[in-house]
Amino acid sequence: MLSQIYPQAQHPYSFELNKDMHISAAHFIPRESAGACSRVHGHTYTVNITVAGDELDDSGFLVNFSVLKKLVHGNYDHTLLNDHEDFSQDDRYSLPTTEVVAKTIYDNVQAYLDTLENKPTCVQVFVRETPTSYCVYRPKKGGLNG
Repeated sequence: MLSQIYPQAQHPYSFELNKDMHISAAHFIPRESAGACSRVHGHTYTVNITVAGDELDDSGFLVNFSVLKKLVHGNYDHTLLNDHEDFSQDDRYSLPTTEVVAKTIYDNVQAYLDTLENKPTCVQVFVRETPTSYCVYRPKKGGLNG
């Protein structure tokens, strides 16, 4: 994978890790206002997850990279996003737009991180839908662990 430069999230933590991955998935936005995006189409998404924290686990990890890949790539790669429960409601915060995909990945990753004793936090999720279009989701400061 080609090295990427991402917008950086400011945070007070000592450690920061980033996990890159690609997800090939289809979706559609069931709204007339979405234009061509209302038809089923696909992307090879580039996803970057930024996790930060002050404490390492017993293995010396902030979080195991392979777990992050399983949480995201394992769930969404080669699927129709609209078929996932995460994107099945007919409201603007459940439609599989790049914005909602980024927030949903954050929610799923943070839910896992909350189970870890060392309490790392997801500070940013970057989702690139096309070479020229991407979204960054960062939780509001009150949402960070700490």
